[in-house]
Amino acid sequence: MISVEGLKVEFGVKPLFVDASFVINDRDRIALVGKNGAGKSTMLKILCGQQKATAGNVSVPTDCRIGYLPQVMILQDDTTVRQEAQKAFADITKMKERLDKMNQELAERTDYESESYLTLIEKYTTEHERYMMMGAENYEAEIERTLTGLGFVRSDFERPTSEFSGGWRMRIELAKILLQKPDVLLLDEPTNHLDIESIQWLEQFLAQSSSAVVLVSHDRAFINNVSNRTLEISCGKVIDYKVKYNEYVVLRKERREQQLRAYENQQKEVADMKAFIERFRYQATKAVQVQQKIKQLEKVVPIEIDEVDNSAMHLKFPPCLRSGDYPVICDEVRKDYGAHTVFDHVTLTIKRGEKVAFVGKNGEGKSTLVKCIMNEIPFTGELKIGHNIQIGYFAQNQAQLLDENLTVFQTIDNVAKGDIRLRIKDILGAFMFGGEESDKKVKVLSGGERSRLAMIRLLLEPVNLLILDEPTNHLDMPSKDVLKEAIKAFDGTAIIVSHDREFLDGLVTKVYEFGGGKVREHLGGIYDFLQSKKISELNELGRETNYSQAGNNVSPVREQNIPSKGTSAEQKALVQQAADKAMSYAERKEQQKRKNRAEKAVKESEAKIEKMEGRLKELDDLLMKPENASDMVLVTEYTQTKQALDEEVERWEKLSEELESINY
Repeated sequence: MISVEGLKVEFGVKPLFVDASFVINDRDRIALVGKNGAGKSTMLKILCGQQKATAGNVSVPTDCRIGYLPQVMILQDDTTVRQEAQKAFADITKMKERLDKMNQELAERTDYESESYLTLIEKYTTEHERYMMMGAENYEAEIERTLTGLGFVRSDFERPTSEFSGGWRMRIELAKILLQKPDVLLLDEPTNHLDIESIQWLEQFLAQSSSAVVLVSHDRAFINNVSNRTLEISCGKVIDYKVKYNEYVVLRKERREQQLRAYENQQKEVADMKAFIERFRYQATKAVQVQQKIKQLEKVVPIEIDEVDNSAMHLKFPPCLRSGDYPVICDEVRKDYGAHTVFDHVTLTIKRGEKVAFVGKNGEGKSTLVKCIMNEIPFTGELKIGHNIQIGYFAQNQAQLLDENLTVFQTIDNVAKGDIRLRIKDILGAFMFGGEESDKKVKVLSGGERSRLAMIRLLLEPVNLLILDEPTNHLDMPSKDVLKEAIKAFDGTAIIVSHDREFLDGLVTKVYEFGGGKVREHLGGIYDFLQSKKISELNELGRETNYSQAGNNVSPVREQNIPSKGTSAEQKALVQQAADKAMSYAERKEQQKRKNRAEKAVKESEAKIEKMEGRLKELDDLLMKPENASDMVLVTEYTQTKQALDEEVERWEKLSEELESINY
């Protein structure tokens, strides 16, 4: 399908890769792997024609359609989600317009026996058959199926794309590409903005798709489930393994062992030749043999050994004071944003030493509960933090708090203590800050690089409660392995918000599922949870639907709160009736005025909260861009807006209480 021959790419003195040759065949599922900076994203750009190689050829058939999802793209804001998805069917839309035009012409003309009329009928018939063969009648259903699979709900379809965060808008772009049904799909980190359920849906979609797929991802479980072939970029070469990712890891280890043996044999031969030359250099009887050895030595091509990452390196959190038996206790915790209930009746206890995962679809309240635990936002209910707790917290905005005038090395050196200071360069190398990268100033780092640096810093601080919100989004596989091993060895308590199944596997022993405004506890690891969830979905489908249809944040009605007939409900009605009779007309009118004023004040407050939340999302997206990372105007606005939001939420709570007192 696509043929690559002798590809070479140079950006500096050392080329990214040379003499790369391979073929992408129908239904290939290719995992493109290699260290960060090896050239994976560059290879995808060359395959789709966005970038030119220094040398070599990429042959793409004229009828081959390529769909490319980059890590970063410019997104439009002038349409709804459905309208944006419909752009994938632009050809079908144009065809329908042509058919409608021909149909109208056939209806208006009366020269039924003319040759041009018969030609028009034939043309219309052919075009209509082609239109039906393309599945044009079902494209709206395909749009809904794809958007739903990627995590959108039906109420989102008519919302403007500008209301969504960058991650959700990337999902819209992914939906458009999948709906186009290209012959070749090029996906660069497609899982970065997906939750576990959406990742599983994408896995199934790619498995059933007839398209060839070339995939770059740091989600090990995802690429292993999708791939049937692995292309590795290493030492400036592209090596083709005709196996899925897990099998490639084994073969790569065997390959490197063979390289080491060959390298050792070559070094021995070179040493023998050099010894022979030195020994007989000045003996006339050996002159011919010496010259032969010199020529042989000049022709020796040094055997290269595949680069080895530092993932075998071990890191441990520094020792910390022993915490209380129960670091986190939630009792009937509830969080509302205006009229929107994120969750309620959250009751859970996390014991010392437990490592738990918060999972669920985006927007269901995982990060919100973390912020409640950190006391960053107000909530109702009771939430206790245990005795002697020292929290280490990682969130996306933590990266903005780094000192921009320090270098990468200085940032870590300032928090490192004891023997770990002797290994700072090794630690930085494990998290892709090796060599000259460690001398960079923080202010020139991208958002992803800052996140990685904040993660390293957290690893070196003495804490006994670790809270990580999506820690793996900007880490490659070796870095994730280092982090995972450090958390496993951590003797404190850990709360991890993540959609990375492979990262959570073997790490957590309890899963809290967020959804439908509730938080449900599941004992066992992440794969135990996924397996049980499939079973429970079948058994509980009817019960789940009863309350989910009313809205994602409506809680199931508790049996003990349902009034029995003829008791409390009837008494309440009688009391209200008596009160109404006793109240004069003037009093009722005055109460209605106060109620109207209170309702208006609550609505105005909710509108302000919604506006400020929208602006915070915009600022968040802007600050994650490298060019804005050091923009103090944006940072100041973000801080001021967040403070104003907190104050407005407190005001809204008071106004809501006043309204409730009027109603009852």
